[in-house]
Amino acid sequence: MPELPEVETVKRGIAPYLEGATITAARFNRMDLRWPFPTDIAIRLTGQVVTGLRRRAKYILIDLASGDVVLIHLGMSGRILIGGDLAGEFTHDTGVLPQHNHVELETSSGIKLTFNDPRRFGAMDVFHRSKEADHFLIRTLGPEPLGNELSDAYLASRMMGRRTPMKAFLLDQRNIAGLGNIYVSEILWRCQISPRRLAGNVPKTKVPRLVPAIRDVLTDAIDAGGSSLRDYRQADGALGYFQHRFNAYDREGQPCGHENCGGTIRRIVQSARSTFYCPLCQR
Repeated sequence: MPELPEVETVKRGIAPYLEGATITAARFNRMDLRWPFPTDIAIRLTGQVVTGLRRRAKYILIDLASGDVVLIHLGMSGRILIGGDLAGEFTHDTGVLPQHNHVELETSSGIKLTFNDPRRFGAMDVFHRSKEADHFLIRTLGPEPLGNELSDAYLASRMMGRRTPMKAFLLDQRNIAGLGNIYVSEILWRCQISPRRLAGNVPKTKVPRLVPAIRDVLTDAIDAGGSSLRDYRQADGALGYFQHRFNAYDREGQPCGHENCGGTIRRIVQSARSTFYCPLCQR
Protein backbone atom coordinates (compact mmCIF):
# COMPACT_ATOMS: atom_id res chain seq x y z
CA MET A 1 0.00 0.00 0.00
CA PRO A 2 1.54 3.35 -0.97
CA GLU A 3 2.18 5.75 1.87
CA LEU A 4 2.17 9.54 1.93
CA PRO A 5 5.66 10.08 0.43
CA GLU A 6 4.90 7.78 -2.51
CA VAL A 7 1.53 9.46 -3.18
CA GLU A 8 3.16 12.90 -2.93
CA THR A 9 5.85 11.77 -5.36
CA VAL A 10 3.27 10.57 -7.89
CA LYS A 11 1.26 13.79 -7.50
CA ARG A 12 4.35 15.90 -8.17
CA GLY A 13 5.23 13.69 -11.13
CA ILE A 14 1.91 14.02 -12.94
CA ALA A 15 1.23 17.68 -12.05
CA PRO A 16 3.34 19.17 -14.89
CA TYR A 17 1.37 17.13 -17.44
CA LEU A 18 -2.08 18.02 -16.14
CA GLU A 19 -2.06 21.51 -14.65
CA GLY A 20 -3.53 23.99 -17.12
CA ALA A 21 -4.59 21.28 -19.57
CA THR A 22 -8.15 20.65 -20.75
CA ILE A 23 -9.58 17.14 -20.48
CA THR A 24 -10.84 16.51 -24.01
CA ALA A 25 -12.03 12.94 -23.49
CA ALA A 26 -12.77 10.74 -20.48
CA ARG A 27 -13.20 7.01 -21.05
CA PHE A 28 -14.24 4.61 -18.30
CA ASN A 29 -13.71 1.01 -19.39
CA ARG A 30 -15.59 -0.19 -16.32
CA MET A 31 -17.85 1.72 -13.95
CA ASP A 32 -16.33 0.62 -10.66
CA LEU A 33 -13.11 -0.15 -8.86
CA ARG A 34 -13.31 -0.55 -5.10
CA TRP A 35 -16.56 1.43 -5.26
CA PRO A 36 -18.83 2.40 -8.18
CA PHE A 37 -17.97 5.58 -10.08
CA PRO A 38 -20.60 8.35 -10.22
CA THR A 39 -22.75 7.68 -13.28
CA ASP A 40 -22.06 11.17 -14.67
CA ILE A 41 -18.31 11.18 -14.02
CA ALA A 42 -17.27 11.17 -17.71
CA ILE A 43 -19.58 14.11 -18.50
CA ARG A 44 -18.30 16.11 -15.52
CA LEU A 45 -14.66 15.64 -16.53
CA THR A 46 -14.92 16.17 -20.30
CA GLY A 47 -14.10 19.71 -21.40
CA GLN A 48 -12.82 20.79 -18.00
CA VAL A 49 -9.55 22.65 -17.34
CA VAL A 50 -7.31 21.22 -14.62
CA THR A 51 -6.51 24.13 -12.30
CA GLY A 52 -4.29 22.28 -9.85
CA LEU A 53 -3.32 19.09 -8.05
CA ARG A 54 -3.27 18.52 -4.29
CA ARG A 55 -2.77 15.67 -1.85
CA ARG A 56 -4.90 14.92 1.22
CA ALA A 57 -3.53 12.06 3.30
CA LYS A 58 -2.99 9.25 0.75
CA TYR A 59 -5.40 10.68 -1.85
CA ILE A 60 -4.54 12.70 -4.97
CA LEU A 61 -7.02 15.53 -5.59
CA ILE A 62 -7.37 17.13 -9.04
CA ASP A 63 -9.11 20.52 -9.08
CA LEU A 64 -11.22 21.43 -12.11
CA ALA A 65 -12.33 24.86 -13.30
CA SER A 66 -15.96 23.85 -12.78
CA GLY A 67 -15.37 23.61 -9.02
CA ASP A 68 -15.39 19.82 -9.13
CA VAL A 69 -12.62 17.75 -7.54
CA VAL A 70 -11.41 14.38 -8.84
CA LEU A 71 -10.20 12.05 -6.07
CA ILE A 72 -7.77 9.23 -6.89
CA HIS A 73 -6.72 6.53 -4.44
CA LEU A 74 -4.07 4.15 -5.78
CA GLY A 75 -5.03 1.28 -3.50
CA MET A 76 -2.73 -1.76 -3.42
CA SER A 77 -1.89 -2.04 -7.11
CA GLY A 78 -3.05 1.18 -8.76
CA ARG A 79 -0.66 3.00 -11.04
CA ILE A 80 -0.89 6.12 -13.16
CA LEU A 81 0.52 6.16 -16.67
CA ILE A 82 1.28 9.39 -18.51
CA GLY A 83 1.62 9.15 -22.27
CA GLY A 84 2.56 5.48 -21.92
CA ASP A 85 5.38 6.19 -19.46
CA LEU A 86 5.06 4.82 -15.95
CA ALA A 87 4.19 7.67 -13.55
CA GLY A 88 3.42 5.72 -10.44
CA GLU A 89 3.50 2.00 -9.78
CA PHE A 90 2.48 0.15 -6.64
CA THR A 91 2.15 -3.53 -7.51
CA HIS A 92 3.62 -6.97 -7.02
CA ASP A 93 3.32 -7.65 -10.76
CA THR A 94 5.66 -6.56 -13.53
CA GLY A 95 4.57 -5.03 -16.79
CA VAL A 96 1.41 -3.13 -17.60
CA LEU A 97 -1.48 -5.23 -18.90
CA PRO A 98 -3.92 -3.18 -20.99
CA GLN A 99 -6.95 -5.08 -19.69
CA HIS A 100 -6.34 -3.32 -16.37
CA ASN A 101 -6.52 0.16 -17.93
CA HIS A 102 -9.82 1.15 -16.32
CA VAL A 103 -9.78 4.95 -16.82
CA GLU A 104 -8.26 6.97 -19.67
CA LEU A 105 -8.18 10.76 -19.79
CA GLU A 106 -6.99 12.63 -22.89
CA THR A 107 -5.92 16.26 -22.70
CA SER A 108 -5.58 19.21 -25.07
CA SER A 109 -1.80 18.96 -24.80
CA GLY A 110 -1.85 15.48 -26.32
CA ILE A 111 -1.10 13.74 -23.03
CA LYS A 112 -3.12 10.68 -21.99
CA LEU A 113 -3.46 9.76 -18.33
CA THR A 114 -4.32 6.11 -17.68
CA PHE A 115 -5.36 4.63 -14.34
CA ASN A 116 -4.26 0.98 -14.35
CA ASP A 117 -5.27 -1.19 -11.39
CA PRO A 118 -4.99 -5.01 -11.58
CA ARG A 119 -6.45 -5.70 -8.14
CA ARG A 120 -9.09 -2.96 -8.34
CA PHE A 121 -8.59 -1.82 -4.73
CA GLY A 122 -8.07 1.73 -5.95
CA ALA A 123 -10.78 4.35 -6.19
CA MET A 124 -11.82 7.38 -8.23
CA ASP A 125 -14.58 9.84 -7.48
CA VAL A 126 -15.76 13.32 -8.45
CA PHE A 127 -17.58 15.80 -6.25
CA HIS A 128 -17.97 19.56 -5.87
CA ARG A 129 -15.30 21.18 -3.74
CA SER A 130 -17.95 22.57 -1.41
CA LYS A 131 -18.66 18.97 -0.38
CA GLU A 132 -15.05 17.91 0.06
CA ALA A 133 -14.96 18.21 3.84
CA ASP A 134 -17.97 15.88 4.10
CA HIS A 135 -16.70 13.24 1.66
CA PHE A 136 -16.76 9.80 3.28
CA LEU A 137 -13.04 9.26 2.65
CA ILE A 138 -12.01 12.68 3.97
CA ARG A 139 -14.38 13.76 6.74
CA THR A 140 -12.76 11.74 9.54
CA LEU A 141 -9.13 12.48 8.62
CA GLY A 142 -6.88 14.13 11.17
CA PRO A 143 -4.47 16.97 10.39
CA GLU A 144 -1.83 16.71 7.69
CA PRO A 145 1.51 15.66 9.21
CA LEU A 146 3.36 18.36 7.24
CA GLY A 147 0.80 21.08 8.02
CA ASN A 148 0.64 23.67 10.77
CA GLU A 149 -2.31 21.99 12.51
CA LEU A 150 -0.05 19.23 13.81
CA SER A 151 1.56 20.43 17.02
CA ASP A 152 2.91 19.17 20.33
CA ALA A 153 -0.21 20.42 22.10
CA TYR A 154 -2.50 18.64 19.64
CA LEU A 155 -0.66 15.30 20.01
CA ALA A 156 -0.51 15.57 23.80
CA SER A 157 -4.27 16.11 23.97
CA ARG A 158 -4.99 13.20 21.61
CA MET A 159 -2.63 10.85 23.45
CA MET A 160 -3.85 11.68 26.95
CA GLY A 161 -5.36 8.63 28.61
CA ARG A 162 -5.25 6.54 25.44
CA ARG A 163 -4.61 2.82 25.99
CA THR A 164 -3.67 2.29 22.35
CA PRO A 165 -0.11 1.21 21.41
CA MET A 166 1.85 4.06 19.89
CA LYS A 167 2.14 2.37 16.52
CA ALA A 168 -1.63 1.95 16.28
CA PHE A 169 -2.14 5.52 17.50
CA LEU A 170 0.05 6.96 14.73
CA LEU A 171 -1.52 4.73 12.08
CA ASP A 172 -5.03 5.86 13.03
CA GLN A 173 -5.94 8.30 10.26
CA ARG A 174 -8.29 10.11 12.65
CA ASN A 175 -5.27 11.21 14.68
CA ILE A 176 -2.87 12.10 11.85
CA ALA A 177 -3.65 11.76 8.14
CA GLY A 178 -1.40 9.80 5.82
CA LEU A 179 1.04 7.93 8.07
CA GLY A 180 1.65 4.30 7.13
CA ASN A 181 3.40 1.22 8.44
CA ILE A 182 6.89 1.85 7.06
CA TYR A 183 7.28 5.43 8.17
CA VAL A 184 5.72 4.93 11.60
CA SER A 185 8.48 2.43 12.39
CA GLU A 186 11.05 5.02 11.32
CA ILE A 187 9.38 7.82 13.32
CA LEU A 188 9.24 5.81 16.53
CA TRP A 189 12.87 4.73 16.13
CA ARG A 190 13.97 8.36 15.83
CA CYS A 191 11.94 9.28 18.93
CA GLN A 192 13.19 6.23 20.86
CA ILE A 193 9.59 5.32 21.71
CA SER A 194 8.49 1.69 21.77
CA PRO A 195 5.73 0.83 19.30
CA ARG A 196 4.19 -1.22 22.13
CA ARG A 197 4.05 1.63 24.65
CA LEU A 198 0.52 2.89 25.28
CA ALA A 199 -0.03 6.39 23.88
CA GLY A 200 -1.24 7.69 27.23
CA ASN A 201 1.92 6.45 28.95
CA VAL A 202 4.52 8.10 26.72
CA PRO A 203 6.77 10.27 28.92
CA LYS A 204 6.08 13.98 28.59
CA THR A 205 9.72 14.54 27.73
CA LYS A 206 9.36 12.40 24.60
CA VAL A 207 6.11 13.85 23.22
CA PRO A 208 7.89 16.94 21.76
CA ARG A 209 10.12 14.60 19.73
CA LEU A 210 7.20 13.31 17.68
CA VAL A 211 6.28 16.28 15.46
CA PRO A 212 9.87 17.00 14.31
CA ALA A 213 10.47 13.29 13.69
CA ILE A 214 7.24 12.92 11.69
CA ARG A 215 8.11 15.90 9.51
CA ASP A 216 11.77 14.94 9.07
CA VAL A 217 11.04 11.32 8.12
CA LEU A 218 8.33 12.25 5.60
CA THR A 219 10.36 15.11 4.11
CA ASP A 220 13.44 12.90 3.76
CA ALA A 221 11.34 10.19 2.08
CA ILE A 222 9.73 12.65 -0.35
CA ASP A 223 13.15 14.09 -1.22
CA ALA A 224 14.34 10.53 -1.89
CA GLY A 225 11.37 9.82 -4.15
CA GLY A 226 9.69 7.38 -1.78
CA SER A 227 10.62 3.78 -0.97
CA SER A 228 10.90 1.19 -3.74
CA LEU A 229 10.23 -2.03 -1.87
CA ARG A 230 8.84 -3.82 -4.91
CA ASP A 231 7.96 -2.04 -8.16
CA TYR A 232 7.23 1.52 -7.08
CA ARG A 233 8.68 4.12 -9.44
CA GLN A 234 8.75 7.88 -9.62
CA ALA A 235 7.11 9.91 -12.38
CA ASP A 236 10.19 9.67 -14.59
CA GLY A 237 10.46 5.91 -14.11
CA ALA A 238 13.32 6.14 -11.60
CA LEU A 239 13.24 4.07 -8.44
CA GLY A 240 12.72 5.80 -5.10
CA TYR A 241 15.60 5.07 -2.74
CA PHE A 242 14.52 5.97 0.81
CA GLN A 243 14.65 2.25 1.64
CA HIS A 244 18.44 2.63 1.68
CA ARG A 245 18.03 5.07 4.57
CA PHE A 246 15.86 2.87 6.78
CA ASN A 247 16.99 2.81 10.39
CA ALA A 248 14.40 0.33 11.64
CA TYR A 249 12.02 -0.94 8.97
CA ASP A 250 13.08 -4.27 7.38
CA ARG A 251 16.35 -4.29 9.39
CA GLU A 252 15.61 -7.28 11.62
CA GLY A 253 18.77 -8.63 13.24
CA GLN A 254 20.90 -5.60 12.34
CA PRO A 255 22.57 -3.31 14.89
CA CYS A 256 20.61 -0.30 16.09
CA GLY A 257 22.03 2.90 14.66
CA HIS A 258 21.58 5.04 17.75
CA GLU A 259 24.90 6.09 19.21
CA ASN A 260 26.05 4.01 22.18
CA CYS A 261 22.92 1.82 22.03
CA GLY A 262 24.31 -1.62 21.25
CA GLY A 263 20.84 -3.05 20.62
CA THR A 264 19.57 -5.13 17.71
CA ILE A 265 16.54 -4.36 15.57
CA ARG A 266 13.70 -6.81 16.25
CA ARG A 267 10.63 -7.65 14.20
CA ILE A 268 7.28 -8.20 15.89
CA VAL A 269 3.74 -8.41 14.54
CA GLN A 270 1.10 -5.86 15.59
CA SER A 271 -2.40 -6.06 14.12
CA ALA A 272 -1.13 -8.55 11.51
CA ARG A 273 1.56 -6.13 10.27
CA SER A 274 5.32 -6.15 10.73
CA THR A 275 6.84 -3.74 13.23
CA PHE A 276 10.58 -3.11 13.47
CA TYR A 277 12.17 -1.48 16.52
CA CYS A 278 15.08 -1.62 18.96
CA PRO A 279 13.89 -3.08 22.28
CA LEU A 280 16.97 -1.70 24.05
CA CYS A 281 16.65 2.03 23.35
CA GLN A 282 12.99 2.33 22.33
CA ARG A 283 11.10 2.44 25.62
